[in-house]
Amino acid sequence: MSDGAFRAIRTRGPLLVAFAASVVILASGLQAMNQPSTPANAGFRTVERGSQSNIDAARQVVIRSAAEWTSFWRTHNFDKPAPQVDFDKEMVLGVFMGSRPTGGYSVKITGVTERDGSLVVTYSQTSPRPGAMTAQVLTFPYHLVAVPKRSGEVKFEKT
Repeated sequence: MSDGAFRAIRTRGPLLVAFAASVVILASGLQAMNQPSTPANAGFRTVERGSQSNIDAARQVVIRSAAEWTSFWRTHNFDKPAPQVDFDKEMVLGVFMGSRPTGGYSVKITGVTERDGSLVVTYSQTSPRPGAMTAQVLTFPYHLVAVPKRSGEVKFEKT
């Protein structure tokens, strides 16, 4: 190896190590973003969350049976099979933002608790900042979760 090549490796080596470390950290962060962020003990699990649905009006749903699920799923996303839900033990709760003019919108169910005999579903919505660059495509953000099955009233609260 020539003296010049050795010097180039010696001076650029730390930069390459820093670059490789940055790539690993970035990849780890991206992987973490794709993982469900709900702790296992939160009392619910995400069935599906996304930005494309055939439900174009804002609404909340409570689905307690397989028949309701099948009917609902045909409206929501007829192109793919419905995720499995054991309706003997679970029910599905969902929040839909309705049609939005661009990307950058999302909805997330943040909690499911019992209060005064009712099941209370808290959720948050995000919107793009004014002037933010967004995909110029219609989006329909939603979040569906499964919770232990119960009877009674379900209330939704935006936080």
